[in-house]
Amino acid sequence: MTYYIYHIPGKKIGVTCDLNNRVTVQQGYDSTEYEILENSDDIDYISSKEIELQREYGYKVDMVPYKNLKPKTSMNINVTEQTTTFPCPINKLKGQLFDNIGMKWQTEHGQLDITPRTIDWIMKNVKTSMFNNDRSYVYNKAFARFYDNNDVFAKPTPVKCSKKPLKMFENIRQWADERGLYDAGDPKTQLIKLQEEMGELAKATLEKDHDEVVDAIGDMVVVLTNLAHLNNVHIETCIAEAYNVISKRTGKMVNGTFVKDAD
Repeated sequence: MTYYIYHIPGKKIGVTCDLNNRVTVQQGYDSTEYEILENSDDIDYISSKEIELQREYGYKVDMVPYKNLKPKTSMNINVTEQTTTFPCPINKLKGQLFDNIGMKWQTEHGQLDITPRTIDWIMKNVKTSMFNNDRSYVYNKAFARFYDNNDVFAKPTPVKCSKKPLKMFENIRQWADERGLYDAGDPKTQLIKLQEEMGELAKATLEKDHDEVVDAIGDMVVVLTNLAHLNNVHIETCIAEAYNVISKRTGKMVNGTFVKDAD
């Protein structure tokens, strides 16, 4: 069996022996959107190399080596006339759903499936069980209606990144994702948040409060990172694009501001 170390720029480095199923079907990336870093029949070599590359590229490092991972079993859901109940709380549901992409079940309203598109719908509409806080559920009829006007098997639009990500930006995105910002967030609300932080920065600058300046700039970077992600691009790409433009500019300083030469 051949094992592949794949790299989705800006997202992750992982291992699989089935690229099509793991990367394309489950995660929604076609062959032009990821690269193969290594391949080998030696699972020990691949397991250690994956962790080495995750560190080198600045990604989150797997706690358990690939060779020690246990095969995942299907999620044990409970289907009634009205609801589908999942065996975990909402804050752990998204990972469970991604681990069970391709799972399907029958309801009175038709077949329901776990796909990248339906995961988005589930996470926006799931509720905590009134009987057990460690379980969550969705209404089958509402879920089935989502199929009426949506191709649930279509690939989601991937977030594109043309540069190797800095670990800090990855940490910010992971923090935001774990708190549901990307599931329920909106670019407009992030713009409002950015304006609020700009006001804080202006106040701190005028008052020459260095600590508050640092805090406000940091908050703005966090907001911009999330705003970029909600617009299907990574902030690293935005920075690289901007630098590619300004690096070629010539000009001079006028009253404390760089004024570029006329094109």
